[in-house]
Amino acid sequence: MKERESFASRLGFVLISAGCAIGLGNVWRFPYIVGQYGGAAFVLIYLVFLVALGLPIMAMEFSVGRASRRSIATSFHELEPKGTKWHVFSWFGMAGNYLLMMFYTTISGWMVMYFVKMASGEFTGLNASGVANIFVNMTSNQPGLMLFYMLLVIIFCMGVCAMGLQNGVEKVTKVMMLCLLAILMILAVRAVTLPGAAAGLEFYLKPNFHNLMYDAEGKFRLGEAIFAAMGQSFFTLSLGVGAMAIFGSYIDKERRLLGEALSVGILDTFVALVIGLVIFPTAFAFGVNPGQGPALVFITLPNIFNAMPGGRLWGSLFFVFMTFAALSTVIAVFQNIISFSMDKWNWSLKKSVLFNLVVISVLSLPCLLGFNLWSWIQPFGEGSMILDLEDFILSNNILPLGSLLYLLFCVSKRGWGWEKFMEEVNTGEGLRFPNALRFYMTWILPLVVLAIFVVGYMQKFGPAS
Repeated sequence: MKERESFASRLGFVLISAGCAIGLGNVWRFPYIVGQYGGAAFVLIYLVFLVALGLPIMAMEFSVGRASRRSIATSFHELEPKGTKWHVFSWFGMAGNYLLMMFYTTISGWMVMYFVKMASGEFTGLNASGVANIFVNMTSNQPGLMLFYMLLVIIFCMGVCAMGLQNGVEKVTKVMMLCLLAILMILAVRAVTLPGAAAGLEFYLKPNFHNLMYDAEGKFRLGEAIFAAMGQSFFTLSLGVGAMAIFGSYIDKERRLLGEALSVGILDTFVALVIGLVIFPTAFAFGVNPGQGPALVFITLPNIFNAMPGGRLWGSLFFVFMTFAALSTVIAVFQNIISFSMDKWNWSLKKSVLFNLVVISVLSLPCLLGFNLWSWIQPFGEGSMILDLEDFILSNNILPLGSLLYLLFCVSKRGWGWEKFMEEVNTGEGLRFPNALRFYMTWILPLVVLAIFVVGYMQKFGPAS
């Protein structure tokens, strides 16, 4: 069997793993959900849940990947006890990766397109209605243009993966992540020095628990806010579909894996927190509500950049940042998808890349066409789109259930088992995974993950939905 390629450096592993986690969930969803739930107090709760939920499961994914030296395609085959069927999940896990790319490639194409639009001055001189019309016209009337940018994203990212782990994925992602961090810091410095930015900083950095517990109309919502923080901390790290396990399969045994998970989690959280330093001071400086939801990036922020001195430059930098965040995730997930067919069927890298380039291009079409030619398909009733169905299957089903399966696999005697997990996660130097967490990991954390799954369904289909 061909020896498995490995990362050239630990920095490469951390940056690529973080690049997978640092996506639109951080730089798009995190700011507006913080805005919706009152700012700094929500961030504190989010950070608590990130440590309690996300990091242990990430360490487990890394451990399964490193112990098996395989992707999700065959990692369970390698580690499961004889006669058990844990490996059946490999198909659902890979389906999750394909589902993510079925809509993520379209949205990533939007980011590239908006950079081009901003840099070329297309937004210059437009009022709020004009900016909104650009987005509406793009999604509703320009499927050909969206297809071009979507294919551009797919071809570029598959091309990076085709160059191999070290020469392609690691080198390119390192450059993108370092540029992403540099641009982020430049944007943050600019945002906090805007006239009127102080109010945004206070909202974001000074906890106000009244704003957390009550909405603008005085309705009590603490439970809702806590669940939102729990869900964001859980989903931000791309857990449950082997997207982290694949990078565990490429690293050596010199470092303990809780410390590696912590490094990735810190970098992921740093980006999320600093993007807040960009969004909130800027929004408050121009009198804009930062909790407006998904429209924040594509409608609200272009309006702000239009009103800002030098806004064309700052807007272009912002969408370069957003593009790098999106592409780093696409490259990481593509690497998992490509490795699946290589591990499962012993395909060559070239064959796996070409096959998946075609498959993902075709599978991405329903989401893209769901905004225009297929807009009549409304799976959850009026106003819903194919994107909503794809995101629901992934976010409300495969991610939580996949994370639960990884968790049970590592703690159950009928799975890999706690002792073998502890041996793997604590091999090497660095931060040791505490054995004292066994009860929490075995009995409490699975119930929390199951609660996320159940409450997600209640919110989607309950009376208030």
